[in-house]
Amino acid sequence: MEEKRLITGGEFLVKKTDPADVFVPEEFDEEQRMIGETCQDFLDTEVFPAVDRIDAQEEGLMRELLAKSGELGLLGITIPEEYEGFGQSFITTMYASEVLGAGYSYAVAYSCHTGIGTLPILYYGNEEQRAKYIPKLATGELVGAYCLTEPGAGSDANSGKTKAVLSEDGKHYILNGAKMWITNGGFADVMTVFAKIDNDRVLSAFIVERDFPGITFNPEEKKMGIKGSSTRQIFFNDVKVPVENQLGKRGEGFRIALNILHMGRIKLGANVIGSAKTAISQSVKYANERKQFNCLISQFGAIKHKLAEQVIRTFATESSVYRASQALDDAIAHYVSQGDDKGRNTMEAFNHFAVEAAAMKVFGSEALDFVVDEAVQIHGGMGFSAEMMVDRGYRDSRINRIFEGTNEINRLLLVDNILKKGAKGVLPIMEEAEKAFEEVKKLNGLPAAAKGYFEEKDQYVANFKKVVLMLLKAVSDKFTRTLVTEQEILSNISDCIIQLYAAESVVLRLKKMEPFKSEEDLKLYRDMVDVFVYDAAARISKFARDTTYSFAFGEARDLLEKGITHFTWVAGVNVKEARRRIADRLIDENRYCF
Repeated sequence: MEEKRLITGGEFLVKKTDPADVFVPEEFDEEQRMIGETCQDFLDTEVFPAVDRIDAQEEGLMRELLAKSGELGLLGITIPEEYEGFGQSFITTMYASEVLGAGYSYAVAYSCHTGIGTLPILYYGNEEQRAKYIPKLATGELVGAYCLTEPGAGSDANSGKTKAVLSEDGKHYILNGAKMWITNGGFADVMTVFAKIDNDRVLSAFIVERDFPGITFNPEEKKMGIKGSSTRQIFFNDVKVPVENQLGKRGEGFRIALNILHMGRIKLGANVIGSAKTAISQSVKYANERKQFNCLISQFGAIKHKLAEQVIRTFATESSVYRASQALDDAIAHYVSQGDDKGRNTMEAFNHFAVEAAAMKVFGSEALDFVVDEAVQIHGGMGFSAEMMVDRGYRDSRINRIFEGTNEINRLLLVDNILKKGAKGVLPIMEEAEKAFEEVKKLNGLPAAAKGYFEEKDQYVANFKKVVLMLLKAVSDKFTRTLVTEQEILSNISDCIIQLYAAESVVLRLKKMEPFKSEEDLKLYRDMVDVFVYDAAARISKFARDTTYSFAFGEARDLLEKGITHFTWVAGVNVKEARRRIADRLIDENRYCF
């Protein structure tokens, strides 16, 4: 059997993606769907009936819910069987994250425990550490947390002041410092704590148990949203941590933190899908009940526009997230086969897909913010009432643009990663940019229309990439080493990349959907693709022009403007009728049904 070609992170910018290399949700198998149903049943029976009690932080309730999750196996989906887990694929893990992502504050506790609370030990722990902690984390006997952020070290995590000093007898590290915004901090049994040994410039990591003497906790933080999630500041005062609880090598903590955050970012992309679908169902149900001017508001064009746009952005998020998940699954299999340390090799795959992880975090969190905001608007005055669930969804959504590195940081990291891969020769960024510039110099008029539907969409996406490549080369030539200080420019280019990745993802999904859907259904999905690609072209044009006008003058500006005009041109779309058709199906089904 021919070995599957390994896709490199960021490669989408310089190569056309084969639909065969992409996973779409229509391909979930029976076992995956059963896991999804188990997750949904758990929300329906255990979480949704208790959301008010959860938000009131009823003593022991969240811990009890996590324990019940463990009994059902939901905490061990990604954990190997030898550690009491199910050893499922990354795609399956993402699907569980999607479904449970609708669980408001519970979703935060679950994601923290199964992600940053467990995976540092699973992937970077030695065999003794894994054997001691992972089975109990998989079953819910233990709950995990992750202690990175400090009062003076947020986005700049490596500037943390927490210190670890080896004891005179060499048996313990003496830990001193403070950590804040620690999710699950009120009840976590095991914490991955990052600190600097002696005067090291970079962090190391330690496994710290809650009952080690010297650990104290501030009261629960009062938060805008995710009120049921335990969030505390934690203080370490001469805490004796056994030397065998050092996680990974000395000075490896920052690398561990970064790679775990890459994983957390893409999983957040899955979490928001479940939240968005729930908010859309709430929106359409209310619109189908509320009357104004003797008419259900779901029949108003303005409401249909909102409903359809909620669907389109959620569909684009879902398409992008599962595309990236397949690439990661393939990369994990490849890197694990290359060495004897499965954990570290798994994390190496996440490191290679930092671009996609950042893109999914930004795109997904901002799509959800749009969806929940429109959900409140569709509910009108009732949306502003705490009686309605959309109130909770709106407040809970806001943290996602801050979690796992702010969206501003992620935008900068995304472009930085692309440029570094280009400089190292991993991706032919500058070579492809030169080709795009040469093409622009020879242009005469707008692009010729492609003959087929997918040929047309592929041409648009290919052209979007040329815009980005031209911008990357132009700003690199202009600013060289000072480019890092041009954050507005980098953010604009990042937005172009995110939009083109999502546009390509919806086209790829549509190509793969044909065997799964009727012709009538496919027409609606074509409507979604048509509207999204049309809108993406306008957004990319705007971001690209903002970039160009920020630094280019004379002939350089003229050339870039010519390229942007040419490469962001798309045929007109009757967006009103397309959105109405999408909304009408949603209204008929009275729930998210795509």
